[in-house]
Amino acid sequence: MKKTVWILLCLLFTRVAGGGLRAQDISLNGSWDLLFFPQPREAVVDPAGLQAIEARRVSATVPGNVELDLLRAGLIEDPMIGNNIYSLRKYEGYQWCYSRSFASPAINEDEEVYLFFGGIDCIAEVWLNGEHLGSVNNMFIEHRFDITRFLRKESENLLQVMIRSAVMEAQRYSLGTFSIGNFAATESASVRKAPHMYGWDIMPRLVSAGLWRDVELQVVNNTHIVNTHWMTSNIDLDNRRARLFLDLQMKIPFEKLDKAHAVVTLKRNNKIVHEQETLITSHAFRYVVELDNVDFWWPRGYGEPALYDAEVKVVDISGKILSHKKDRVGVRTVKLDMTDIHDAPDNPGRFCFVVNGERLFIRGTNWVPIDALHSRDASLLDDAVQLMVEANCNMVRCWGGNVYEDHRFFDLCDENGIMVWQDFAMGCTFYPQRENFAKAIEQEAVAIVTKLRNHPSLVLWSGNNENDLALRWSLIHFNIDPNQDVISRVVLPRVIYEMDPTRDFLPSSPYYSEAVYQRGSAEDLLPENHLWGPRGYYKDDFYTRAKARFVSEIGYHGCPNRSSLEKMFTKEAVNPWLKGNVGLWNDEWMTKAVRIFPHTPKQGGRNDLMTNQVKILFGSVPEKLDDFILASQSVQAEAMKYFVEMWRGDKPERSGIIWWNIRDGWPILSDAVTDYYNSKKLAFYFLKNVQHNVCLFINDAKEGYHPLVAVNDTRKSVKGNVEVTDVVTGERIYSGDFAIEANGRVEITSLPERDGQGIMLIRYEIEGIQYANHYLYGKPPFNLAAYKENLKKTNIYTFN
Repeated sequence: MKKTVWILLCLLFTRVAGGGLRAQDISLNGSWDLLFFPQPREAVVDPAGLQAIEARRVSATVPGNVELDLLRAGLIEDPMIGNNIYSLRKYEGYQWCYSRSFASPAINEDEEVYLFFGGIDCIAEVWLNGEHLGSVNNMFIEHRFDITRFLRKESENLLQVMIRSAVMEAQRYSLGTFSIGNFAATESASVRKAPHMYGWDIMPRLVSAGLWRDVELQVVNNTHIVNTHWMTSNIDLDNRRARLFLDLQMKIPFEKLDKAHAVVTLKRNNKIVHEQETLITSHAFRYVVELDNVDFWWPRGYGEPALYDAEVKVVDISGKILSHKKDRVGVRTVKLDMTDIHDAPDNPGRFCFVVNGERLFIRGTNWVPIDALHSRDASLLDDAVQLMVEANCNMVRCWGGNVYEDHRFFDLCDENGIMVWQDFAMGCTFYPQRENFAKAIEQEAVAIVTKLRNHPSLVLWSGNNENDLALRWSLIHFNIDPNQDVISRVVLPRVIYEMDPTRDFLPSSPYYSEAVYQRGSAEDLLPENHLWGPRGYYKDDFYTRAKARFVSEIGYHGCPNRSSLEKMFTKEAVNPWLKGNVGLWNDEWMTKAVRIFPHTPKQGGRNDLMTNQVKILFGSVPEKLDDFILASQSVQAEAMKYFVEMWRGDKPERSGIIWWNIRDGWPILSDAVTDYYNSKKLAFYFLKNVQHNVCLFINDAKEGYHPLVAVNDTRKSVKGNVEVTDVVTGERIYSGDFAIEANGRVEITSLPERDGQGIMLIRYEIEGIQYANHYLYGKPPFNLAAYKENLKKTNIYTFN
């Protein structure tokens, strides 16, 4: 009998007989004790130090955040309502000690027990039975301790996690000039904690602490898989062939070498398409898989996001399974085709994603924190991702002021064909350049990259959000070169080069390359850019004459629905929202704008964006709250729709737009198209309607004529018919057939520019499916009541 068959029979027998693998993970989630007290001059770092401290005690829930425990204990008011968020300021200077007891798991002599933390926020000491397991100082990464020799076999074990004040600990670090005076709080520059937690224009200041992801005991054999790395080496699309690499690393005693085997299995739709075993002669090895009849992974619109179930089992000579690792992998290649500079017209720039050799047009959204208290992320995740699916986004940019999402997020993106652009967790400042910080970032990057690299949806690593740009905010007159940044130009690309060489790395977004810097760092030189600017009329030159080929941030303010306002404000603050006739916002509306501290209204003044933008489009600010909500949401919706249509209308010269943003992470007033309560603003429906894989729309007139444009973001040609009418007069303006080649764009006809104001209704049919779109023509200001009536006549959208 061949050894392969023998090993497989042993595996079958093991499963049937109930031997081999045991239940390996023992959850320590649930109820813990929590002590808290103001951090003394010398922080308490060991259990003995607690004896001299007068501390308060509450029951805690893990995963959790300390504020949620205080809320359950009745010690604070709900921070999501009104101005209550400011009452949390005093707790920023506190220490927190989580503790709980647990029984030792029964283990065999060839097994080990690891204590696993999915996330500790953030600077802490971990103690077990009075033994110091280690120090942690990074919120973003998982922590694992071998506790086998510390366990008490006959009695309960006491686990304690002592967390220090991140705000106080930040004072231990010396900051360089570059790290002071930028948008991000200086307290965040040296501490590996989500930057948004110190306050942002889209998130409140909530400098939390806690065990915010799962805690568990992991029982493993002393022979076990440490990590796997599945890579698509090359593909033959026409003949449906591919070569995959599996790199595997493990921990294994020397006496098991040359005796244990690895069994590698790939399944597609529960059918085995590849299975083979190999003798293990080293703790690390590469396994090559040749696949025929491949189903390739494609982003939304371009094909099926096909996934394979991959499994590796480590089996000893007797057939006992010692370890196993499951992944879901996609067979695909990905490349970012970009230039360092856009020097049009002689040397036009490029910033284009290419998957399986196909150049894509990106219709994406930015992903910000889905909660300021990250222990609640998991419960909100599925609904938030479903919003992207409903809006037909084929990419999501994970913004650098956030945490790194866990596997569930990437699993959903894998399944739904949503590509992920992942920023490293840094944003809007210039970070320390010294060796200790570089080493911390390298450790973080290795942990995150090796954790997430098997997900096919992950297509790009980006060094940070707007750090290159941040130098121009505060030090523009010094002409500092961002290409000297050791973090984004040396440390991170070195990690990607070594740990994930099949994916591209973008140093910063937007990226000020050496070529751009040498030419004076003008925005028109950037192939990829963030378009925020003065936030004036959405058809201003700032937007319409932008030179970037790809825009990865662009947005417009919109007031939430009244039902959400009534949840986030106290009853008295909902209306009137303005104080008398002087145009001043009431205090809670300033807080929700977002005003980081009560005495610093800088960000709170962002509410003026809503009123100013309403004035531009509709001539005045309505007095009634419901009318104001409609006006604000209409302005946002028209602006966001316009941006997407403008970018898609210039395909292929322009290659993508990632708008800001799909959902709020807190009850606030913002640019998001869905608020924290998952209540959709009008802009969500407008965007959904212009992000179909095949879409028809009208672009602004040039030389007296509007182009009626059709775009096709699929890999097959399509045909259809279209009719354009004037909603105001009922006049039929155009009717005809059209055809669009695969992944193409066509100008169907030119429509004469209309006099006055109104809406053109576009009705079109593709393969028996009816679609509709609209175009608002004329120059502002528009009459709000007439606009609402005309929009209703289109029968496209739903009003709340």
